[in-house]
Amino acid sequence: MRFVTRTFIFLVAFTSSTNLFALQALDHIVAIVNDNVITYQELQQRIKDFKQQLAQRSSSLPDDDIMQKQVLERMIVDDIQLQLAQAQGIQIDDLTLNRMLENIAERNRTTLDDMRQRMQAEGINFDNFKEQTRKDMLIGQIQQRMVFARVQVSPQEVDQFLEQQQQAGSNDKYHIAHILIATPEAATPEAIAIAYEKAEKVIAHLKTGEAFHEVAQRFSEGRQALEGGDLGWRSAAELPAIFVDAIRNMSKGGISTPLRSASGFHIVKLIDKQTQQHIVEQTHARHILIRPDAITSDEQVREQLLAIKQRLQKGEDFAKLASQYSHDPGSKINGGDLGWTAPGSFVPQFEQVMNSLNINQVSEPFRSQFGWHIMEVLERRQQDETEQMQRANAERAIQQRKADEELQLWLRRIRDEAYVEYRNDSNS
Repeated sequence: MRFVTRTFIFLVAFTSSTNLFALQALDHIVAIVNDNVITYQELQQRIKDFKQQLAQRSSSLPDDDIMQKQVLERMIVDDIQLQLAQAQGIQIDDLTLNRMLENIAERNRTTLDDMRQRMQAEGINFDNFKEQTRKDMLIGQIQQRMVFARVQVSPQEVDQFLEQQQQAGSNDKYHIAHILIATPEAATPEAIAIAYEKAEKVIAHLKTGEAFHEVAQRFSEGRQALEGGDLGWRSAAELPAIFVDAIRNMSKGGISTPLRSASGFHIVKLIDKQTQQHIVEQTHARHILIRPDAITSDEQVREQLLAIKQRLQKGEDFAKLASQYSHDPGSKINGGDLGWTAPGSFVPQFEQVMNSLNINQVSEPFRSQFGWHIMEVLERRQQDETEQMQRANAERAIQQRKADEELQLWLRRIRDEAYVEYRNDSNS
């Protein structure tokens, strides 16, 4: 009986040890990043996530070894950024995270509960998605603090950009894809030569007819490598000058020679090109505003505006009545005239009524947050964006371009400065 008991205990212990060994064999460290580790299971989960994302975009999947290499490198860079965010005390609380999740659901025209159910039906772990969203937000916060907030655009840069746009076709937008062969900061001539040779080999692959997105997935060290290097649609101002110079006279489908920048060598493909016309419909209108107060109720104000409208219908002058009755000091001195305005100039209630009126039509009294109005539309016209709007667009575009360039350099810098050790040849 003792023999049986001891044998049973031995078998249980052996079986438990075997199961433990099997579990340990299933999960192991694939990379050490400073004081953190990335495990095999974490890597496989991220690979699964990226495969689902690429499948939803109908994008082709790279080979498994390429996918593993690209995803692991992205996880390493993300982990470095998360460590920096933690060191600087950046946090994303549950309330902020839930608001972001609700925004994601809204952009997909659904509710958060429906999005959760749909993801679960598709085999996506919602808790993993939620945690990855938190990490993405933390990375966005550290990038904003370390890169984007430090990018400044001077009035002289805006002036120069607008002048260049006038010379080169200000309305051009480009859909491009991109392959980056990166070089380290302060690269030696030998490192630059090796990178250039690799870029030439990449172009040789493209010249044999290999698909650009497949070559990008295999060789690119850019942030969009897994997406086939696709940068989407961008205006000239949102692209580095070397890109614009290369693609300006390029035909659709054309591919550049290696383009040198501080971050390495770039190979750019022009997928498509559009010439945008920034035409807006402007409206010339005038109004009379009367605000209710402690003495005059909403209904009394509405009745007063109805009486003013009847006087207009009998032929009285709108400008004189506006000067006499309107509570809007800005337009009152001009007979209620609001001048020419572009979409978005007024609050939604006001703009909705304005857009519904025909030329020379006077509205019924209507309420906005400022009080009660009647309005008349005088004219409409198609007009190019104003200089102020052009300058605002130019400033945003220049800032985005400079931020993209600085982000690439910053990511390369923190990657070079971090301690990274690969395990089990996971980077090969």
